[in-house]
Amino acid sequence: MKNRMFIALLLTAVLALPALAQTGTTTQDQPAASVGASGKQPLQPDTHEGFWGKLNPFARKKYVQRQTQPIRDRVNELDELTAANSRQIKDVDERAQQGIQLASAKANEADQHAIDAGNKAQAAQQTATAATTRLTTVEGVVGNIDQYKATTQTEIRFRSGQTMLSKNAKSALDDLATPLKDQHGYIVEVQGFSAGHGQAAIQASQKMADSVVRYLVLNHDIPVYRIYVVGMGNAPVSTDEAGKKHVSGGRVEVSLLKNDLEQLSSSATPAAAPQATPQQQ
Repeated sequence: MKNRMFIALLLTAVLALPALAQTGTTTQDQPAASVGASGKQPLQPDTHEGFWGKLNPFARKKYVQRQTQPIRDRVNELDELTAANSRQIKDVDERAQQGIQLASAKANEADQHAIDAGNKAQAAQQTATAATTRLTTVEGVVGNIDQYKATTQTEIRFRSGQTMLSKNAKSALDDLATPLKDQHGYIVEVQGFSAGHGQAAIQASQKMADSVVRYLVLNHDIPVYRIYVVGMGNAPVSTDEAGKKHVSGGRVEVSLLKNDLEQLSSSATPAAAPQATPQQQ
């Protein structure tokens, strides 16, 4: 009986030794470790080798799980940190791409605004150049608005004592007045000359000049304010042969004078060369 009890006690002691070797550890002071990427202290290796040394043939499953559980937890934390970092990197990359696209769009818009501004500046420059050219032309015209130049001269002759226009005289006035329709910047000078002396000659020359004016106004709608009438009487006129001399009979000299104002009208026609076409009644 005593032998059996001794054997049981011995067997119990033998079975308890592995458990004591696994649970009994001696801790040694370790220096403080730096914090890792997970924000926690690094895992410390178990320096106690146990009763059986580095290899424990009696290690139990729960002991192994208890030893590896911190490692699994730390690996899971690292996986979560890696996933979170990946999401943050992806989010930063997306925001960076959006920022680049927005900056590129703004740059393209600024380039387009610059091109539009350049086109508008060029158009404004062209308009200013055209306005300057136009202004120069207008200044020249205004400066010469009172500078009338004779372009056409027609001489209408009358028989002594008559003031009626002949067919040839009307034809000559038609040739002079027809091109003046819708024109601007011209005046018509009508000078009447008559044989005789004194006031009677002046009145006769005035009547012949009035006949010409009446025909131009009624038949060609030339404004009266564009016609200047002078009764010269028996005033001497210049001749190429012997200076000045008095003329016999009656005649009316019609002169068309123009200035540069017609340059501003699109309907203006080129001025005709000066000519003299005397008509005998």
